[in-house]
Amino acid sequence: MKVNAQAVNFNADARLLDFVQSRLDKLELFYDRVVTSDVYLKVENTSVKENKIVEIKLYIPKDKFVVKKQCKTFEEAIDSACNSLERKLVKKKKKPRFQTSLKFL
Repeated sequence: MKVNAQAVNFNADARLLDFVQSRLDKLELFYDRVVTSDVYLKVENTSVKENKIVEIKLYIPKDKFVVKKQCKTFEEAIDSACNSLERKLVKKKKKPRFQTSLKFL
């Protein structure tokens, strides 16, 4: 899967970007038709300890999932967001597909 990672208000190191890539690659175990994903890593300038924000947009055919999490560390936020995406992908996979061309007599 192609992952586009963008760091806002800071410079992300290679270790963090590798973690993002490896964690998002695991999502293909739950739904094999994932096309691409956009990851935004943001740091808020506040005195609150939970100032790391991760927003993930996951693109699949005919649909898009968006998850936004705020935590103390980027790794924790990425794990939390990916867990939410895993649940959404499993739900999407279990959803029955109906044919659009039904013939009525």
